[in-house]
Amino acid sequence: MTWHEDLATHVGNTGVRLPGAGGHAPAAANVAAAGAGWYGEEEEGRAEEGWAQQAKGFAESTAEMLRELGRGLWDVAAQSLAGAEDSEVARRLRKRAAATGKRLSFMNEYLPEERDPVRCWLTVAAVAFVSLLVLGFGSGNETPVELPKKLIIGPPSADRIQLPDGRHLAYQEQGVSANRARFSLIYPHSFLSSRLAGIPGIRASLLEEFGVRLVTYDLPGFGESDPHIGRNLNSSAMDMLYLANALNIPEKFWVVGYSGGGMHAWSALRYIPDRIAGAAMFAPMANPYDSKMTKDERRKTWDSWSTKRKLMHILARRFPSLLPFFYRQTFLSGKQGHPESWLSLSLGKKDKTLLEGPAFNAFWERNVAESVRQGDARPFVEEAVLQVSDWGFSLSDIQMQKKEARGFFELIKSLFNQAEREWVGFLGPIHIWQVCTLFS
Repeated sequence: MTWHEDLATHVGNTGVRLPGAGGHAPAAANVAAAGAGWYGEEEEGRAEEGWAQQAKGFAESTAEMLRELGRGLWDVAAQSLAGAEDSEVARRLRKRAAATGKRLSFMNEYLPEERDPVRCWLTVAAVAFVSLLVLGFGSGNETPVELPKKLIIGPPSADRIQLPDGRHLAYQEQGVSANRARFSLIYPHSFLSSRLAGIPGIRASLLEEFGVRLVTYDLPGFGESDPHIGRNLNSSAMDMLYLANALNIPEKFWVVGYSGGGMHAWSALRYIPDRIAGAAMFAPMANPYDSKMTKDERRKTWDSWSTKRKLMHILARRFPSLLPFFYRQTFLSGKQGHPESWLSLSLGKKDKTLLEGPAFNAFWERNVAESVRQGDARPFVEEAVLQVSDWGFSLSDIQMQKKEARGFFELIKSLFNQAEREWVGFLGPIHIWQVCTLFS
């Protein structure tokens, strides 16, 4: 007798009747299958229930052990560090932490008033750390990209003059000679540029036609010019004056300012106005921290910049020692890069199309290579700090305006004397074009 038949006899004696042919007792195979279904499912359910209980008990035991372990470690740490807050190391760390917190307190302005700054910034730091981990793990599956090419720096070839303090200033001349010049232009270059930039796109035939003598020079520490530690905008204007005298430029000359180079052109209008015939400015930079700017002017200035550029200005203003790290990752890395990324620009479609052309790429690579010739981050840090520090003047001081009576006696005198008041500021022409900048 098989086990199916044996099981059928036992089940059949219970009096249970299942539907079958003619209402009789079910066949042995059917009853066996039914019995197998009942008992098999019940045993399987019991097995699953037992496994779940065991897993739950194991998890509870593990959690209890970890909790006890944590309490033990906390007690050991508390006993080991008892009285450590009075140690010399703790006092030094406390002072450094307080000083760092004071310097970073300005960031609390971006938090809601009801939020705890410590908890908020700890949360931000934790989220940033996790995000970096995720990006790090995810970067392994990225498609490999072409490695950037190295910057090729040619041999020194600039003409140089020696300044009264012993420094050398590298320069380049374009256009007509000194004896044929009708207009003399001096052009201080912008950030991450050099004397080789000149005026991008201008033809030599155009300079010849209008009798223009264009002189460009390397700022201190850029290209082949010697560094000048502690330079400011007053010394920048003096460099232009000494350059004009050394090259026999007539009594007055024009200054050209482009983007970040406009800062040095403004300084010439302020400190050597008697030698300046006029100024041509192309999207000149204004000091975003100028105390005489209105709130609306300051807001419009900051809104016109990309987020990365705002960050670089904030670092230059508050944490300039961090700038060399960013510079060595980009234009001081010895490799070629894109101006939109290196200069934190937000360009339109037409500008991007221009940057992709072979003519511009050749010009950009040659100009940047000359700019970083010395491989030193300090001149670039000095230039960035100058842009956001106290210039020693405001743009409103350069604007032509009537001199106001400042003292009491001058005011009384002006009431009785109807003579026209003296004009102050730069009295020559200033032409400004607001265009999209490719160099900052």
